Amino acid sequence: MTTAPARSRTGGCAADGGTRGDVGTIHLDDELLADGLADVRWLLHDALMAGARRLVVDLSGVEHLSSSAVASFLSAHRTCRARGGAVVLRGANRRTEDLLHRTGLWRVIEVEPATAGAVA
Repeated sequence: MTTAPARSRTGGCAADGGTRGDVGTIHLDDELLADGLADVRWLLHDALMAGARRLVVDLSGVEHLSSSAVASFLSAHRTCRARGGAVVLRGANRRTEDLLHRTGLWRVIEVEPATAGAVA
């Protein structure tokens, strides 16, 4: 059985600071989202399969977030919630915050400013 070579993922996923294995951080940007949601879903899947309870999605490099992407975050949230964690959107712009408020998802998915995660 032959598998296709792995495609380079610009966003990437890394454990938060390498100190907490139950926290995964995913950095998204417009370039990654322009190719569709398959890579984003794989990043979420990989982080969850690695055991993340809390998933931080850094949106500081994203201008426009589709409702389909938010649906992917909500799906990941269900898994994190079952593990006692949550999905956190970091650095969301005003447009994304408005989308979350219009849909009521701001009550479900945590939103934090871009600088909140930078603790010395």
